[in-house]
Amino acid sequence: MLINVIVLAAGKGTRMRSNRAKVLHNIGGLPMITHVINASLNLRPNSIGVILGHQADAIESVINARDPSILRVDQHEQKGTGHAVQLGVAALPDSQVTLVVYGDVPLIQQQTLEAAVTSASRGCVGLVTSIFQDPAQLGRIVRNGSGDIQRIVEFKDANTEERQICEINSGILAAPTQLLKGWLQKVQPNNQQGEYYLTDIIAMAVADGITVEGIFSSTPDEVKGVNDRVQLAELERVYQQQQVNALMVSGVSFADPNRVDIRGTLTTGIDCFIDSNVLIEGNVIFGDKVYIGPNSVITDSALGDNVNVKPNTVIEGASIADGCHLGPYARIRPGTELGSGVKVGNFVEIKKSKLLDGVKAGHLAYLGDATIGEDTNIGAGTVTCNYDGVDKHATTIGKNVFVGTNSTLVAPLDIGENAFIAAGSTITKSVADKDLAVGRGKQRNVSGWKSPIKRKD
Repeated sequence: MLINVIVLAAGKGTRMRSNRAKVLHNIGGLPMITHVINASLNLRPNSIGVILGHQADAIESVINARDPSILRVDQHEQKGTGHAVQLGVAALPDSQVTLVVYGDVPLIQQQTLEAAVTSASRGCVGLVTSIFQDPAQLGRIVRNGSGDIQRIVEFKDANTEERQICEINSGILAAPTQLLKGWLQKVQPNNQQGEYYLTDIIAMAVADGITVEGIFSSTPDEVKGVNDRVQLAELERVYQQQQVNALMVSGVSFADPNRVDIRGTLTTGIDCFIDSNVLIEGNVIFGDKVYIGPNSVITDSALGDNVNVKPNTVIEGASIADGCHLGPYARIRPGTELGSGVKVGNFVEIKKSKLLDGVKAGHLAYLGDATIGEDTNIGAGTVTCNYDGVDKHATTIGKNVFVGTNSTLVAPLDIGENAFIAAGSTITKSVADKDLAVGRGKQRNVSGWKSPIKRKD
């Protein structure tokens, strides 16, 4: 069965009070429209067309980044949803099914869309509905005495009795394309808004003897749209709870499930623990028994088994092998690779460096553009001076090296295996295997010295 998806995204979203198009506001770190497109792509559609109006170019750049094959259809005049869908179906084959979704309904689920498409494949109209305790100004589903859907009435056009109905229209529907085209040609702007309502096709389908099947959403949240920042924040919390619940089912424990944000994808092994106020961004992978301390940020990184991330640690774009201990207050920057059992302590910053198995950098160090061999110890205050003001240079340190406190290693530099760098040294020349390097200024002691104040007295 061939499916074509139409995503409606032409609205201005003036209630967002923003210079950014409404559908580009984020849920879980992704634009709302990207969530909708992801759910649609899971259906393996023949095509996806996005109806654009306000800030069309900005939206197009986002959807093209997700899938360059997505089609752009411009709605230059905002004449309502019926007009938008009519533009979208114009070039679609009559023999296929058309699914209509909305760029500001970000939590729609694949299984709900599949149910609507299955209904349309049988020659029906699959209409996604839900029960809201407070339907507010949403369109109502009107059924007959037998429970069959007869029509949709918009709130502004509804009478007092119709406004008491709690079953609402989500706007999401699927229908045979040929039938949908015919109904859309008959839609007229006979309403208070003077717009062409997509919802009018439901009564037309019933009049033509076509069954309209109601597809109930799994939860009301699934079909909630976003019109302002309050609703955006509400759905953000719903989305976060969904992610956390799925992770707990897969074997992850949380100190407080309400104080974790996942803005991307987190894949984990079993028996992981995530403490409060942790932020996960991008594509993150945890092995088994990973511990993440409070207030930590993990971005686009892979952590092996038994990794312990202590509080207030930031990890970005890094590969962390089994058994590493990081933090507290460590910063692991992009391009960093840590071997097994590496220990990185408080206020250590590592950038684009490779630390092999067993390396220790306990505290107060900067290691940039460096390769450090197995079991080397980096003393407090050590700095690899990788930047000369124009270019970056590399530092290579062999295995079993001891780098003393407050050492300054001026790159480009090679330090051999089992070498020893004396504390307080500035090293500008390569050091051979097993050598002791001392690069200190000469100490001078002055006997009987008095401070300027004491001399004056």
